[in-house]
Amino acid sequence: MEENQIQSSTEQQTGGTHQTVIVNQETRKSNGLGTAGFILALAALILSWAPVLNFIIWFLGLLFSFIGVFKQPRGLAIAGLVVSLIGIIIIVAVVGAALTFLS
Repeated sequence: MEENQIQSSTEQQTGGTHQTVIVNQETRKSNGLGTAGFILALAALILSWAPVLNFIIWFLGLLFSFIGVFKQPRGLAIAGLVVSLIGIIIIVAVVGAALTFLS
């Protein structure tokens, strides 16, 4: 009997209800190809003075960014595409200036 009295006094203190706590942790989604494309596109901009190496890095950055656009999240993939397009403009300008200077 004493056990029932202790249990009922505990239920009276807590209000007689039990709470269930559910922890819902979000999994962070990442787009590895989009991120890699963005980083390679930035590297291509930095290395715009090295023609052959720049073209290889630029092409890989463009390719990875393009593939990354079809996966979620798309932010860095789109930024990589934009930076790659700016990079191709710089590549064409550098090659054009070099050809003009050599001829």
